[in-house]
Amino acid sequence: MLDKPTVRHINVDKVLCEGGFPNEAREIIDQEGLLPGGVVNRLHRQFPQYSTLSRTTPPIFTGRENYTGLKGFRRVVEILNDHGIEIGNIDERELFIEVYRFLATRHTLNSIDWNNYETDSVFQLVFPQPGMIGRDIVRKYLAAEKGEARSQVAIDYMKATNPHDGNQQLNKPWFKNEDGVLEVLAGSQHKYPQTQLIFDKSTQHCFSFCTYCFRHAQVRGDEDMFLQHDIQQIHDYLRQHKEVTDILITGGDGGFMPPERLEQYVEPLFHDPELLHIRTIRLATRSLTFQPEMVLTRKYEKMLALFDRLHDNGIQLAWMAHFSTPKELLNPMVIAAVRRLQKHGAVVRSQSPMMKHISLFPNEDGTTDIDKSAQNWIDLANIFGTLSIGFHSMYCARPTGEHHYYTAPLADVMRIFDRIYRSLSSINRPSRHISMTTSAGKLSLMGMSEIDGEPVFALKFNESRNMEWMDKVFHAKYDAETNNVSLLKPLKGNSFFFEDELATIEKELENSLTQAMNSATSIRMDHALQEDQSAETDFPAAH
Repeated sequence: MLDKPTVRHINVDKVLCEGGFPNEAREIIDQEGLLPGGVVNRLHRQFPQYSTLSRTTPPIFTGRENYTGLKGFRRVVEILNDHGIEIGNIDERELFIEVYRFLATRHTLNSIDWNNYETDSVFQLVFPQPGMIGRDIVRKYLAAEKGEARSQVAIDYMKATNPHDGNQQLNKPWFKNEDGVLEVLAGSQHKYPQTQLIFDKSTQHCFSFCTYCFRHAQVRGDEDMFLQHDIQQIHDYLRQHKEVTDILITGGDGGFMPPERLEQYVEPLFHDPELLHIRTIRLATRSLTFQPEMVLTRKYEKMLALFDRLHDNGIQLAWMAHFSTPKELLNPMVIAAVRRLQKHGAVVRSQSPMMKHISLFPNEDGTTDIDKSAQNWIDLANIFGTLSIGFHSMYCARPTGEHHYYTAPLADVMRIFDRIYRSLSSINRPSRHISMTTSAGKLSLMGMSEIDGEPVFALKFNESRNMEWMDKVFHAKYDAETNNVSLLKPLKGNSFFFEDELATIEKELENSLTQAMNSATSIRMDHALQEDQSAETDFPAAH
């Protein structure tokens, strides 16, 4: 949007003083010059419809750092009621919490516009909504007596939430060490050659719980979750797998890893010539959205010093944020945290989920508002550009959890993406086309085309179990309604070109571990409990 004369100039010092922000964060912002008035005022004038940069009203939530579970949710409701705010549908919202989770930091709650909370993107992001869970389950829950009977309804329903979509258990790596012992990395995934995911014992928490979470099994603590305790085991595996260039620390939230733990992962990279192939450490975290004040503390300077060492040793620290709305960024604490990370060599990028009700908007009749949805992303991309945040990617909801609530037809998603792409300068566009994860890989929607007079989707892998699949553009029959790429039909024949090979690969992955176990002198699996993980964390109380 163009500059509007009605948008007043922001006094940054006044906002920080009167906005209820932590004293320590304010001191660091002032000492390190993290909130230049020019940046703040430019963003506020360009995007006043999203901005909270000028807010000086006292925050509603001033006590605890975070609110967790049913007890925390009920306390949030009490505080809102004390301020004359009734969100309603409490029992139905509590069903969702019993099935999944509720987590919200003080920052998250205070970033919501409580005068218009029903349409607030952050409210939709962290608060359970009516209609998320099917009416039959809701009625069964409401009909049950409160307490154990209702909890049992929720437990039974968990089985239907598809917690490990995309055959993730097949991605668990293993190797034989020098003594012939089979080592299984219980807290890792290695699906694509260049990137190894690590679900460390210290990253199994979240700052706030996203209601569309693709990894609710991790946060919920299911028995089949991924959980890595042994760091030496990771290094031993990497020495045998020179194709790996990127270590991706995820969870939960990678932002929970304390500096002492991260140092154990990265210190050998500085000295061991057998680990020279590792070029990037990725930290997948939503802490900038949910708890940016964490970065603006003296305690976090241990982590920043480690980022400096990575930078000085030629290893990229990629901070993988998950912004999907301008509002998440246009907050003084968030901008200051981004700039502090960048001063210490962190390359901030965003891999951004496109979710209905949050960053993809329905009309009153349930159809997709193409214009409003596209504009959200166009504005977000331009804010990324102003703050030097890389726009890594956009992706669709995965078929897990309450998938139906967040998705839109792929045809609409593609129209939105096309409008975003052509509306941005090349430097501010996402680095690849919007994608959706399947067992076969990350499948990009390249656009619409026509073959023999028939409309078709053009598809292309940007990651795949066989990386050579990425070389080929292929087509699927146009479907105006489906919201899942796995349900698309090939233009010709009964299967896509990769499906037979995929079935073979998946079977081989299943069989190879069994065969290795049968031939191993002994087997070592990291099945230690996660009960000690909270002791590993040395960050602010929100952790």
